[in-house]
Amino acid sequence: MKILSKQKLVGVKDREVTRMEIFAPEVAKTARAGQFVIIMVGENGERIPLTVVDKSIEKGTITVIFQEIGLTTRLLGKKDVGESLFAVAGPLGNPTEIKYYGNVIMVGGGVGIAEIYPVANGFKTVNNHITTILGARTKELLILEEELRQISDELYVVTDDGSYGRKGFVTDILQELLVQENVYNLVYAVGPIPMMRKVAELCKKAGIKIIVSLNALMVDGTGMCGCCRVTVNGQTRFTCIDGPEFPGEEVDWEELEDRSKMYLEKEKYILRKYRAL
Repeated sequence: MKILSKQKLVGVKDREVTRMEIFAPEVAKTARAGQFVIIMVGENGERIPLTVVDKSIEKGTITVIFQEIGLTTRLLGKKDVGESLFAVAGPLGNPTEIKYYGNVIMVGGGVGIAEIYPVANGFKTVNNHITTILGARTKELLILEEELRQISDELYVVTDDGSYGRKGFVTDILQELLVQENVYNLVYAVGPIPMMRKVAELCKKAGIKIIVSLNALMVDGTGMCGCCRVTVNGQTRFTCIDGPEFPGEEVDWEELEDRSKMYLEKEKYILRKYRAL
């Protein structure tokens, strides 16, 4: 599980985003759009889920993109080319059903942009018309714009502070598109929970199919721990084996947001200890 390449996509302090190519030939053989891997940086570290953003069967590699925000992602970001990871397990989760829908809107917010890329690429290969909306807090935090522009028929960029593209939120653009005469057949969204919740509400109101890919708290990634459970259509589902994709209008967003904050104080504590080392 050697690191073959590493690139800093965002260099803003406490918001660094890194792209890493990892030698994992068995994963590369079978990974499909929408799936993820579980990575352990060291033998005694935690397990973290990361989307397979790209792969090369010929080189035997997978590519992941992650934000260095918690302890484990910061430790992963400190790894250099040529070093190895303790474990990479996958591919996990259900792959996206790649088929022809017609007009598809891809909505990506923050690091969620990395997760929509392989799905958008897959939808494009079967001749869907791709409209992409990208959102970031500021210009410096925007990732993969050029890569997504190459596979999108239309692309919109918004930033919270107006430093690039249009000032506002991805849901502003989405709301405008959904009331136009164009008929959209699917919206696919990945990003912060509040963003996905608002996207789901807009799509439900417009009567348009909405798929969200959830990045719930996760430990083993195989359905044993139950940590990643989420309520969908009133029933308990596990993000790792039933997802990570779910119909957006059926997700209990309030519960999901509450669960995502369960260990927030503990994460802050361990990060303070790490910084003190």
